[in-house]
Amino acid sequence: MLKNSPPMRAAVLCCVLIAACSNTSASPEQLPPAAIGADTCRKAEVGVQVLGSGGPIAEGSRAGTSYAVWIDGRAQLLIDAGPGSFIRFGEAGLKVADLKAIALSHFHADHSAGLTGILNSGGFEQSDEPLMIIGPAAGSVFPGAGDFIRAQVGREHGAWSYLGGYIDGTEDKRKLDVREIAANNTQESPITEVEIAPDLTITAIPVHHGVVPTLAYLVKVKGRTIVFASDQSASSIGFEQRLRDSKPDLLIAHHVIPEGEGQPIGLHRPPSGIGEMAAGIAPRQLLLSHHMERSISRLEESLGAIALHYRGPTLIAADGTCVTL
Repeated sequence: MLKNSPPMRAAVLCCVLIAACSNTSASPEQLPPAAIGADTCRKAEVGVQVLGSGGPIAEGSRAGTSYAVWIDGRAQLLIDAGPGSFIRFGEAGLKVADLKAIALSHFHADHSAGLTGILNSGGFEQSDEPLMIIGPAAGSVFPGAGDFIRAQVGREHGAWSYLGGYIDGTEDKRKLDVREIAANNTQESPITEVEIAPDLTITAIPVHHGVVPTLAYLVKVKGRTIVFASDQSASSIGFEQRLRDSKPDLLIAHHVIPEGEGQPIGLHRPPSGIGEMAAGIAPRQLLLSHHMERSISRLEESLGAIALHYRGPTLIAADGTCVTL
């Protein structure tokens, strides 16, 4: 039979149609975890979905750090956009048009390298509302939020200048409203509250992450409170004290290093430090995320160290996990 004969083309078309039909009729156990988690979050008034639960090394199937806050059936706030979060974003059925804001904790690549892909996807959607981008001001070798965005999609010198419509709101792109917040972690550092919508506010709190300007975020939505602790070390001045009266429904802490000597504690809290932080803030529940193999392989040890200080429920994040509030 000739390669391009009508029977062969018909057979190929039949196979394509069968594959398409089998995908659309996938049973729940065949759906990706992000889609299953999205179904759970979509039914809740408020939910937090983990789009990326991994760290800076490509280890297994975890995407880089990213979280979506679901409100009334739509993901309206994105916290961080690590590499791979673009895929989880699509698996969960999220739309950039639904987002009211994207908040970036800092500009390490494992927290921000997926942003442009997500914005590129949003270029195929319709929305006239500006999209707020929140992030830290410059420090050390790291750019501020404004320069970071311009380096990506700036009209003249952006790496992807064809997306320059995001800068001025032309070409059917949503104009980006960039809010740059000082991230110096000192006793006098102010905390900054930004109203995103009447029922959604985010408060940026500077934390210590080595020389990297970094913000933790306190999100208040419809009577619920969520703390995204971000990457931070125990040198974060006044963090627990500032949140002592917040009574969060959920605290998300990054489980990057195990307990013991030789760990980079100037960048991250070890499990005992996470426990101390959680005990000081007293959330209703704690979610561990941003796992690395060196920490997740010693999970039981980490949970034991945390439990010495914090006695509340501790959940373990995977890509797709949804926590309803």
